[in-house]
Amino acid sequence: MKLYFAPGTCAFSPHIALREAGLDAELVRVDLKRHTLPDGSDFAAINPKGYVPVLELDDGTRLTEGPAIVQYIADRKPESGIAPPAGTLARYRLQEWLGFINSEVHKGFSPLFNPATPDAYKTIATQGLGKRFDYLAAHLSAHDFLLGDKFTVADGYLYTVLGWCQWVGIDLKQWPALAAFQERIGSRPSVQAALAAEKATNGKA
Repeated sequence: MKLYFAPGTCAFSPHIALREAGLDAELVRVDLKRHTLPDGSDFAAINPKGYVPVLELDDGTRLTEGPAIVQYIADRKPESGIAPPAGTLARYRLQEWLGFINSEVHKGFSPLFNPATPDAYKTIATQGLGKRFDYLAAHLSAHDFLLGDKFTVADGYLYTVLGWCQWVGIDLKQWPALAAFQERIGSRPSVQAALAAEKATNGKA
């Protein structure tokens, strides 16, 4: 398999999932400014949507969109336990969390990263994220992980997007439960290995 990624993006979530599942994948670093691959070819040929992540399977089939990719990875190695079994209520609860992170948290950062966004709207967007963080913090004050006492791919996704706070002036210390969550997930061997592997690709795209 191949994982097309760019450092600092949501592609880090499936990278964590791959490490947690013990699955091998070639990392292909994408230059999102030039939309090119390491060999100079057009990334649009891989994903016409123009963004990462993309997981390319051994037969050449490509899967896009992080929530779909992480569930595929989990189902490839069900014994890893990083997603509940398909068809169970717990699995739908996982999808509930993935949907919330995707639509309410991940997308909430978009105006903060856009230099064309007026400051007044950035303030509104930051306040909106704060409300989502309040909800997450209340839940994580009582649980180590989103689904309770066991790590799942939803935790890897949340860890990834909360990491963006450092770039948009949001201090997670306002939410001690979220700051503790970041430390807890960040210390996992899978996360440390993924960080090291991505750093090793520096200059290869």
